[in-house]
Amino acid sequence: MTWRKFSGEVIQTPILEEVEHAIERETNLGNKLKVCIGTDSQVKGAVTDFATVIVFLREQRGAFMFIHQERTSQKMSIKERMLYEVQKSIDIAYKLCDLLDLYDVGLEVHADINTNPMFKSNQALHEAMGYILSMGFVFKAKPEAFASSCCANKMVQ
Repeated sequence: MTWRKFSGEVIQTPILEEVEHAIERETNLGNKLKVCIGTDSQVKGAVTDFATVIVFLREQRGAFMFIHQERTSQKMSIKERMLYEVQKSIDIAYKLCDLLDLYDVGLEVHADINTNPMFKSNQALHEAMGYILSMGFVFKAKPEAFASSCCANKMVQ
């Protein structure tokens, strides 16, 4: 799984190691961190682009993120695609949660799902919320889910 920084620089080390280095560096600089993980997708013809982001929020000092992108030509309904986005975010959150607990870094999983029933993505809201909460993670949906609806979204546009 290839990860990169926002600058485009490819991360050569395993993502768990890179996250630990980032936490240690930021902690040594006196920054308090929170990590938000989110995934967004965009259908472009027969291909769907997915972007998963790990956003590091520095309390009152901005943020930075690591990005993983992939494509699929598999056809999915809107609900399947929303739940697949959530699954991708949970997979990363699960890989990182022990490390984040070790360093006492907060974690949120963001879903690019609208809480307004007038939007198509809303049909996956209850399942996504149940999935994320049942895994023991903090759940955020639009408009609070900036990691997926802003950061990851920027990568698939």
